[in-house]
Amino acid sequence: MRIPDVLSAIGHTPLVRLHALDEGLPNAVYGKCEHLNPSGSIKDRIALAIVEAHEASGALKPGGTLIEATAGNTGMGLAMVAAVKGYRLICVMPAKMSVDKRNALRMAGAEVVVTDNAPPNDPRNFQNVARRLAEERGAVLADQFEHPANIAAHERGTGPEILADLPDVGAFVAGAGTGGTLTGVGRALRAAGSHAQVWLADPVGSLLAGTLEGRDDPDQAYAVEGIGSSKVPGNLDLSLLAGAIRVSDDESFATAHRLIREQGLFVGGSAGTNVAAALRVAALPSTQGPVVTVLCDSWDRYFSTPWLLSADR
Repeated sequence: MRIPDVLSAIGHTPLVRLHALDEGLPNAVYGKCEHLNPSGSIKDRIALAIVEAHEASGALKPGGTLIEATAGNTGMGLAMVAAVKGYRLICVMPAKMSVDKRNALRMAGAEVVVTDNAPPNDPRNFQNVARRLAEERGAVLADQFEHPANIAAHERGTGPEILADLPDVGAFVAGAGTGGTLTGVGRALRAAGSHAQVWLADPVGSLLAGTLEGRDDPDQAYAVEGIGSSKVPGNLDLSLLAGAIRVSDDESFATAHRLIREQGLFVGGSAGTNVAAALRVAALPSTQGPVVTVLCDSWDRYFSTPWLLSADR
């Protein structure tokens, strides 16, 4: 297959049956292999969509600078897009995120600013720092948490791809970092008349599940990266969700280990969260058909993290 540049390789990822994990369940579970996107994650989709939207609006001009608050994956997608299109990139990351991601971003040409792990209302929070730097430096804030191109990338791409491969899908399950995946895929399913339920996979410690269920849970630390939040992101439409499944760090990482060793899928910890939740949804009497989730990113972002280093024990 001949393509003009690497950006043309984004999307149309395979859907793989997780036969080693869903054995004995009443519904099959499939993982959409977003870790096989060219920069290694599902965020390639929104990185390209958001850059193209800023170009179309006239905000981003040739040779311009992009700034983004990122857990790492959107930053890598933006670094790839910036390399092809000739933009400068500054990524603002919380200290929680892996050293592997910081090193990869710097290697890809991005400037990396590391902030404290501060709550959303704190000026040291990574999103607040990114907004401030964009204003100070006259740069364009990519704004994955609020920009509608995030949702559109999944509504026009990820969702229709799932339906094309599995028209009888019974449920879609995913974690929420920005909320774009859940909202975009959920809207695509609804527009197509699908009966599929949409479920949130939420790390224990995140406040999103409690918010959905009308509870005011205490904010707690958790180790899984890139999903969960202490406030509902602007791109997450809670009205689309049938409910939430809470998954602990231990269960997330144990499931990621199984995906690596039993399915040959070299994925990160949030894929473990998603699959653990999808397995539970597949067992529910209300689920009528196969369950699809997303394998968000590649394991190469986590080689230095305790959970992946412990896999050989």
